Amino acid sequence: MISPAFYFLLPVIDAVVQTAGVNAVPALHRVDCVKANELCTGDLACSSKYRTLRQCLAGSASMVTGPEAKNECISAMEVVQQSPLYNCRCKRGMKNEKRCLRIYWSIHQSFMHGFTITGHDLVGSPYEPLNNRLSDIFRAASIISGAEPLGSKGNNCLDAAKACNLNDNCKKFRSMYISLCAAHVSASEICNRRKCHRALRQFFDRVPAKYTYGMLFCSCRDMACIERRRQTIVPICSYQDKEKPNCLSLADMCKTNYICRSRLADFITNCQPEPRSTSGCLRQNYAACLLAYSGLIGTVITPNYIDSTGISVAPWCTCIGSGNQKEECDEFHNFFKDNRCFKNAIQAFGNGTDVNVWQLIPPVPTTASSKHIYTPQDNPESVSNEIHSVDDDNVFPLCANLQCDSYCET
Repeated sequence: MISPAFYFLLPVIDAVVQTAGVNAVPALHRVDCVKANELCTGDLACSSKYRTLRQCLAGSASMVTGPEAKNECISAMEVVQQSPLYNCRCKRGMKNEKRCLRIYWSIHQSFMHGFTITGHDLVGSPYEPLNNRLSDIFRAASIISGAEPLGSKGNNCLDAAKACNLNDNCKKFRSMYISLCAAHVSASEICNRRKCHRALRQFFDRVPAKYTYGMLFCSCRDMACIERRRQTIVPICSYQDKEKPNCLSLADMCKTNYICRSRLADFITNCQPEPRSTSGCLRQNYAACLLAYSGLIGTVITPNYIDSTGISVAPWCTCIGSGNQKEECDEFHNFFKDNRCFKNAIQAFGNGTDVNVWQLIPPVPTTASSKHIYTPQDNPESVSNEIHSVDDDNVFPLCANLQCDSYCET
């Protein structure tokens, strides 16, 4: 639980970040947060100021409201900003991941006091940015499965599962999560969800994306394939429950866990929709969006496909009974269900296209407020997951299989 003192300190931290942020440690020299903590501990000035900063965040309100105490907090923040701690990140599935994330959030706690989807108030992802090209993963997955990249008439999900079984590492971790997620514990308990979730995280963290993406994001043309894709994560254990909790309660539960909070922040950051972008994504990186989504599987907020006709996904939750928080709850739920960026990323994986050169379309001048509000995609059910063929296997039209709306009118 966040101390009341933190709310008094937030404006102070924000001011320091805005004035001193330009002098922060460059991202090129970034290290993981465990290493950064060791470096800071070995430096007398850094370790002393880091302790002070933690006291500022954890202390009582009276400790940070006085002028002298505020100055000490500002001084501590300025020193920490110049240390490796401020720009440190973590790697998904790394050894000591939870410890690394705990250190990260001790510096970047503003995500904990409020939840927003709009993208302007987020701290950002605690994970190292992804530089992989989606087309490279796609081509590797196609070669491994032996499936035709485009226009295949077979069951791509079945092909991906067969390819996984031919790889010792993939087969090992897949067999592990299936056995744990399908094992009945008792008459009243269908499975051990905690063990199932841990095994799923290990599968998606330790098995190369060329195998896992083929199973999770396979392109389907018929019900057999769609159902196989939905069953990939053994949803009867990992996803479904006797009752659906409120989505905001589920999000709050997620934020109490370092792994889940970090995976959620990663998903919101890398799958943030952008209406002015042809790709539909603010970050212009489909591979990072798909990785962020797969990172949520095995957490309390595990999402899955929710219909048999399209590629809509959502956590197992509802917004019924949200009261005056209904709008906020719907916004959270729709960020999964009607996320144009994520849907385009799935379809781009089927096409093998990248988004490393697409630019934002300049905004139209307006007298209205410039604050961006997330708007669900129009007619989300019109998006299918069928990948249409093109004439040249090496050249993909800019709007191939993407919901480009008015940006790609012909």
